[in-house]
Amino acid sequence: MRNVIVVMPAYNAAMTLEKTYRDLPLEGISQVILVDDASSDDTVEVAARLGIKVIRHEVNRGYGANQKTCYSAALDAGADIVVMLHPDFQYDSRIVPVLADIIELGICDVVLGNRMRSRAETLAGGMPVWKYLLNRTSTFLENFVLGETLGDFHSGLRAYSRGALERIPYELNSDDFAFDQEFLIEASHLGLRIGDVPVPVRYFPEASSINFKRSMRYGSDTLLTLMSLFLHSTGVRKDPRFKGR
Repeated sequence: MRNVIVVMPAYNAAMTLEKTYRDLPLEGISQVILVDDASSDDTVEVAARLGIKVIRHEVNRGYGANQKTCYSAALDAGADIVVMLHPDFQYDSRIVPVLADIIELGICDVVLGNRMRSRAETLAGGMPVWKYLLNRTSTFLENFVLGETLGDFHSGLRAYSRGALERIPYELNSDDFAFDQEFLIEASHLGLRIGDVPVPVRYFPEASSINFKRSMRYGSDTLLTLMSLFLHSTGVRKDPRFKGR
């Protein structure tokens, strides 16, 4: 039987955590692990009440650092497949078993939830127009550079095979939001198979989302990572992030 572990990188998610958890099809999930990044609300208490395993950072270390703890904990727990789900109820978590099935069948090593099935659907789900335009532009660029055909490079719903997590040196990645893009760029460079499936998205006041200023920094960090990959590939400057393990 496959060991599917869902990890939730959490920060001030008390208002949405229970709805996210209740939406999960738990019969196909071995364990749910929440890593709390020093929240100032009742995230830890809500998680404990729901019976979720909690790991707590004593100080806020950032979104990327949170994921590092998530994946290391899941691997230590013997996961065959790890699904990263934001606990903000923004993603339809009923799709989690589908992501895990694609990994188990050996079709992909990494599977993303694609919020961009159509412009009308995405905007109707509440994604701001500026964020939609940035997502489409940057996703096009990354697909072109990396030779991928993904619909949404910036999804917060992701599934990984154990082998993918053991292959990517994610500990070397950013502790901030750039972590996600570094991981995908590394995975593509190392030849891992990346795919996606459509997933409805919900934007509402309680759902976590970075603002325009942070999005600009996130975008610039992505460009810097692509440049680092170019320098590594051409032999100008070797980068351990792209060597794998």
